[in-house]
Amino acid sequence: MLLFITDITNPILEYIKDDPIRPELPKEFRVAKNRFVSALVKDAPQAIVCVSLHDFVPTAVDDLNKDTEQPTTAIFYTIWSYVPGAGTTLLRETVDAIRSQFPSINRFITLSPKTEMARKFHLKNGAMVFRENETTVNYEYLIV
Repeated sequence: MLLFITDITNPILEYIKDDPIRPELPKEFRVAKNRFVSALVKDAPQAIVCVSLHDFVPTAVDDLNKDTEQPTTAIFYTIWSYVPGAGTTLLRETVDAIRSQFPSINRFITLSPKTEMARKFHLKNGAMVFRENETTVNYEYLIV
């Protein structure tokens, strides 16, 4: 089951301690006006992704604090999984849910660390490099 977590008291948020990419970000950052956590859950979380909605493409995590009135871009800024293949399934289901719940969203971009693991993951899952920044890379998923 796919869950969009917008409530800071949701017990799934306890799993953010396992985030290998941005462990320093507290749950209060991840669940805010334009940010939420998406989780693929069976008996326990299988994969988790954090999403921020904007009308621009950020170059750094601090950019995610900026407010947006009419978001056009979903930014995936961290993802991890507990089950092989669950991250890919989570991304696909999250994109479908965002498209349904937020009709103004027409772009799907990551704010990824500059690592080989991130590059391989995103390119394997159909993304292309949109822009390389000082400390991050934006990958874009072209969704039709």
